[in-house]
Amino acid sequence: MGIKIDGKALAKDIEQRLVHEIDVEIDHAGRPPGLAVIRVGDDPASGVYVRNKEKACSRIGVKSFVLHLDKKTTIDQLISEIDLLNQNQNVDGILIQLPLPAGLNEDLVLKAISPSKDADGLHPLNLGKLLKGEIGPRSCTPAGIMALLSSNEITIEGKRAVVVGRSILVGKPMAIMLQEANATVSVAHSRTKNLIELTSQAEILVVAAGKPNLITDKHVRNNAVVIDVGIHRVKNHLMENQSGTKLCGDVDFEKVESKVSAITPVPGGVGPMTVSMLLVNTVSLWQEHCGLSFTLSDLLP
Repeated sequence: MGIKIDGKALAKDIEQRLVHEIDVEIDHAGRPPGLAVIRVGDDPASGVYVRNKEKACSRIGVKSFVLHLDKKTTIDQLISEIDLLNQNQNVDGILIQLPLPAGLNEDLVLKAISPSKDADGLHPLNLGKLLKGEIGPRSCTPAGIMALLSSNEITIEGKRAVVVGRSILVGKPMAIMLQEANATVSVAHSRTKNLIELTSQAEILVVAAGKPNLITDKHVRNNAVVIDVGIHRVKNHLMENQSGTKLCGDVDFEKVESKVSAITPVPGGVGPMTVSMLLVNTVSLWQEHCGLSFTLSDLLP
C-alpha cells in the first residue's frame, strides 16, 4: 500500500516559515505583504476558495484586499479595478478567482495584471520566465506539487512522467517544471488515444483532467507515484438514501492506493499546497517590492 502524501502537513510547515520571514522583515519593509483577490459573480465554489485564501492570509500576517464584483461587471470595469490595484503600493499580489462569468475574456483579464503583482504566475511574461528557467512567480498548483515531491524525497531526475491535462493552470506549467527537473515528460489530453498505454508507463503520474475517478488501477504501473489534482463532489452510494455526497479526485483512490508507492489523497493532498504557494508568491513579491532579501527560491521551481 502506497504512502499518503500529506499536503496539509507541508502547507502548515510552509506557513510557519512565511510567518517567520514576515516577522523578521516587517519593520524594515514598513508594512505587511498584501494580496488582492478579485471574485466576479456568485459561484459558490469560488466563494469558498476566496474565504479559504482570506483565512490563510490572516494566519501568516498577509493583509487581504478582497473585491467581490457583480456578475454583470463588464470587461472594462474589471480591468479598471485591476489597474487601481496595480497602482496600490500596499498590494504585492493580485489574483483573479477563476472561472469568470461567461462573456469576460480570461486572457485579457490575466494580461491586465502587472507581471510584478501576478500572484498566480499566469501572466504571459511570467509563464515565459518559467519556460526560460528565470526567477518569477510560479503557477501555484504545479509549484505545490513540486514542493510535495521534494519534501517526500521523491526523485524526479531520469524518471518517466506523464501529465494528464494540458490547461494553462496546471497541465502545461506542470510539464515544464517536471522537464526542468530532468524528467522525461509526456502530456495526455482529451484527444489522446490509448490513455491506459501511456499512463501505465509513468513512474510519476500527475492527473489534472477534471473528470472524477478517471484513473483506475488499470492506468497505473506498480510502484508509481500518483498526484491527484482533481476535486469533485459526487453522490455517496454507500449511504442508504443515496442523497449524500463525498469528495473525490480524478483518481479512483481505493483502487489505486494498493498498487502505488505514493499517492496524494483528496482532500488533503494537492489542495492545501495550492494556497500555500499563493502565499509564497505573495511574500516573494513583497520581498522584491520592499528591497528585502529573496529567501524563498527553494520553494519556487
